[in-house]
Amino acid sequence: MQIFIFFSILITLAAFFASINVRLLKMSSGILFILMGTIIAFILIIAGHLFPRFTQLIKQQLSVIDFSEFLLGILLSFLLFAGSLRLNLAHIKASAKSITVFATIGVLISTFIIGTISFYILHLFSIDVPYINCLLFGSLISPTDPVAVLSILKESKILAKVEISGLFPVYFRKYPSQL
Repeated sequence: MQIFIFFSILITLAAFFASINVRLLKMSSGILFILMGTIIAFILIIAGHLFPRFTQLIKQQLSVIDFSEFLLGILLSFLLFAGSLRLNLAHIKASAKSITVFATIGVLISTFIIGTISFYILHLFSIDVPYINCLLFGSLISPTDPVAVLSILKESKILAKVEISGLFPVYFRKYPSQL
């Protein structure tokens, strides 16, 4: 029953943040949920410093869940299946070179940015972690979900700007309906 309550709280928080987003912020849903997770994490960290027993209670509740099974066995399979429903293999083949170049460059840049920022943030909190470990963390975090990226680009109307700038001209000449 505790897992049901835990998921009920998460779904309620997601609905609350989504309603605030629709009324006030009008952000992309992907960015909104990342922001929501960050805010909740900071609240839990602050509450843990103010109330040490609260941290013990949260750890006890979360120890019930096998996160590797939950993430890899349940969530990831649904996310990959839902994402694959929207992909068109012909579109991907037509843009394979552009996708490969931009994905590689994007992941490398993101790895170094995330690694460097995490290195300095950890040192700000007097946590001594070698830079190479921060880069490893950056490399684990950097490969993004292409379905979420495409969704963000569509919602922010960046795809039309990318087409005009000529970054993906082959893809958009062949498939202009994807805008």
